[in-house]
Amino acid sequence: MTQFADMIDGYRRFRAGAWVAQRERWNELAEGQSPRVLVIACSDSRVDPAQIFDTHPGEIFVVRNVAALVPPFETTPGHHGVSAALEFAVQVLKVDEIVVMGHGLCGGCKAALTQELRHAPPGRGGFIANWIEMLDEARDKVVSLYGEDRGRDAMRAMENEAVKVSLANLRTFPCVQEKEAAGELKLIGTRFGIADGQLHLLDEGTGEFSPA
Repeated sequence: MTQFADMIDGYRRFRAGAWVAQRERWNELAEGQSPRVLVIACSDSRVDPAQIFDTHPGEIFVVRNVAALVPPFETTPGHHGVSAALEFAVQVLKVDEIVVMGHGLCGGCKAALTQELRHAPPGRGGFIANWIEMLDEARDKVVSLYGEDRGRDAMRAMENEAVKVSLANLRTFPCVQEKEAAGELKLIGTRFGIADGQLHLLDEGTGEFSPA
């Protein structure tokens, strides 16, 4: 298992190899960033957007959290990390596209579907339970179709619905509403399959996902 000491070894290889090979690119990035795409992805260690989309440094602005969720727009006091990153990407960096990338075998979606952390105290599962409450209505939809089944099809449906929830919540933000209406911003839903490496794209017209 990789530990920090192994990561330092990896850094040294990067510093001697890839960093030197892209020295001109790093010089450009030292002057600022101008990514055109915001990717909202899960914190899961198996789904690194930069690796999956084979991007170079500075090409994508990435926000990662449990289940790739975007909370709805609100102005209540608090620390709104996802909202702040979204605002920065849209208003300051002026990205052209926002990609929500869910994934297969998502632990957050599993917890939402099974409700196994529903009564856990903060610090022992409660923070996760509170976060994934955003998926309660989506869970109800999945349960109405699959009942108490927690198999592969039900899980995939839950993962797909989670992507749709984030897209819907993105559209509650005034800055997103304005830019999408003006044709300056495009929202894209995707799901990555860990087991088969397949990326699926959401057709918002039909609500269906199909292979890229």
